[in-house]
Formats: sequence, C-alpha cells, structure tokens
Amino acid sequence: MDDIAISVQHVGKRYRIGERQRYKTLREVLSRSIATRACRTVSHLIGRQGSLAAQVPTNYFWALQDVSFEVKRGEILGIIGSNGAGKSTLLKILSRITLPTKGRAEVRGRLASLLEVGTGFHPELTGRENIYLNGGILGMKRAEIERKFDEIINFAEVETFIDTPVKHYSSGMYLRLAFAVAAHLEPEILLVDEVLAVGDLAFQRKCMGKINEVARDGRTIFFVSHNLNAISQLTDRCLLLSQGRLIFDGSTNQALQEYRGQDVAKSARLGSYQAPAGIPHNHLAWATIRTSLCRGVHRWGDQITFEFGLRILHPRDTMCFSFYVTTDLGKQVCHFWMFDSDAIRTREPKTITVRCHIPKFRLYMGCYSITTWLSERRGDTDVENLTGICPFEVTMDGTARDRYDWKKGACVYLEDAQWEVACEAEVA
Repeated sequence: MDDIAISVQHVGKRYRIGERQRYKTLREVLSRSIATRACRTVSHLIGRQGSLAAQVPTNYFWALQDVSFEVKRGEILGIIGSNGAGKSTLLKILSRITLPTKGRAEVRGRLASLLEVGTGFHPELTGRENIYLNGGILGMKRAEIERKFDEIINFAEVETFIDTPVKHYSSGMYLRLAFAVAAHLEPEILLVDEVLAVGDLAFQRKCMGKINEVARDGRTIFFVSHNLNAISQLTDRCLLLSQGRLIFDGSTNQALQEYRGQDVAKSARLGSYQAPAGIPHNHLAWATIRTSLCRGVHRWGDQITFEFGLRILHPRDTMCFSFYVTTDLGKQVCHFWMFDSDAIRTREPKTITVRCHIPKFRLYMGCYSITTWLSERRGDTDVENLTGICPFEVTMDGTARDRYDWKKGACVYLEDAQWEVACEAEVA
C-alpha cells in the first residue's frame, strides 16, 4: 500500500438540478429537523421502518457513479471523456473542493491542483504582488516563492511588465503568468485540468516541456484534457469516463481508440472521402487512408496506405497525380509525387485505383488532412485539386515519445513510398 498515491473506491457524486433553493432561517432548519425525527419515530412504532426514508427526487443528477481505481506513486494518469463525463468533478473531489456523496477517495502525499488558471489573481495588484498572493493560495511558502521568483517571471515572459497591475495585461500575458506560478509548485501529487491551452504555440510547447519535467522528477500527475495529442504524449495509462461512469482503465492508446469509437459518425468521416453525388466531372471519386489503428488514426512508425479512386473522364497522355499531407493549420509537411505518370495513362474513360504504401510513416503526432493534385504534366494544367479531405490523426506510444525533443516542433521522416495502380472499371 505504500506505493499507492491515490485510492478511489466506489465514489459517487450527486447534484440537485432544476430547482433553485432559497436560504432557510434557523427556525425553519430546527423545526424541519424535529418533524423528521418525529416521523421516523412513528414509522418505527407502526412497523414500517424505512418506509418514510428519503427517496431520491427526479431532480437529482449523478455526476459520478461507482468510480474505483488506484494510482501508484510516480505514475502519470490521463483522464478523457466528453463534456459532462465527470472529469472535473472527480478532480474536485480529490482536491477536497467538494465531498463525494458516497464512496471514499484517499490522497497520500502533498497535493496541488491546477483546476483553473488564474484563480486568486487580483486585477488591481501588480504581477509581482500577484505571484506572492497566488503562490500563497496554492500552498507555496514565502521563502519558496522568493527562491523561484526569477524563474517564474522568466518562464512567463513578462519581465518588462512585472510591476504593472495585471488589469492592464493582455489575456495571454495574464494566463502565462498564472500558469507560471502554478507550474513551479513542488507537490508530490499534481492535478492538472485543461491548463495547457494557454498562450501561443511556442508557450504551449514550453508548458508541455514543464509538465514533462515534473513527470521526470517522479511525481504523480493526474492529467485531464480534451487535447488527445497531449494525453498521448504525456501518459501511458488513461481512464475513460462516460456519463459519470468509468468505462475503461488501461493503456492510453487503447483508451483513445475507445473514446474515438464512441462517436460512430465522426469515425466514419475520419480517413475517408466520397465525391458528392449529383455534381458532374468529379475526377477524384473517393479516397481512403488505411492506418495501423482504427480508421483515421495512425500510430507513429507503422505502415500507412493512401488509396485514391481517380475517375478519368477525358483521357490525356500526360496525366500526373500527387498529394500533400497538411497540418490542421494548412501547413504542408510532406508531398508524394507519382513519378510514373504512364501508369495512369488510358485511352478510354476509366476509374483507376492508385495506392501509395509507406512502410514506416513517422510523422509528428497531431491532426492532418490530404490535398490532392491531378494535372497535365506538360503545360502544368490543373484538372482537379481538392483540399482538406480525409482528416486523420497520428499518435505515439511511450517508446516513440522518448526519442523526441518536443521543443523543436513538428518533424517528418518517411521511408520508401511504394506506388500501386489498378484499373478498376470503365466509366459509364
């Protein structure tokens, strides 16, 4: 038991919904208490013990139901789930902000919570004064704050404005300073709830590096986020909550697959494209990405296949096909050319299947899509271009994550792309 940092046993949390309760006077509380005791006494005397016991009204909602798990010391645990699944409620119970309605939650060790960045900041105080105020609220001693003061302001990148009231800060500066204070706590157990999406991309990478640094120090981390890439990067074990219940506890990759599988409609859209019906002259009839995991989700370093159905309506002798992989911000990260354009040359209208196999697709974890390019090689005349189709994701396991310096940003490494072409059928 000494290696257990957090133990949660059959925890449930119930909230009242719908009705707004007014405040009661002391007289009302006392009279209701006396009346309740009298009713219980009468019920016991007439042999109907428990018949008047409080029943759960229909206007109660269970945010958590029968949740049980344990976290070992030094473990990094991710928690995922849709909005309203109970993630933040669970962290509030562990932080002692609220008590469970039933069950037991034990935390063994000094705990710090990053549940809401900026809680405790006063707009009229300067950045310097708020560092001391917020650090004290979060449990840091004055000597600890003074020792880390320069490191905090350097991390937040607000040295020039440290003696300016924070009401004059931009929202980004405010959040950076708040996160910098919280990130320099030294607890044994750290609860993190959606606090990494602050500042610009460079600062987010710095935040991710700080969390990694905390993890390497052997501290226990509880990490809640909708950013599945961050979950995949930081954790090896993950809990999946749905409607207040724990439905999966296991490896992060499996948890992410379970989570994506909950949304069947979304999964059907990932990694695929179908030309709209009723629109003439669709040269790209369909496209599919065959990945190592579930549809549209690829694990770093595994094989991947990009498959396209080209409807050649007006045969040309110089057709050329290629496609790009682009980030969710539209940046091109790799380009695949079909050098043997003779392979798609045809004398009559046909639908041709083109496949591009990559044995080891090592693309930085994130969200991507495909942009296709069909043209005449001579004269460089575009026939049809489609942008942002077949969205897919790349994930990494723990072994792959250890090979990267996350501060450097995205990287791509491809090996031996292999093309395959087959004529499927004539176009009617």
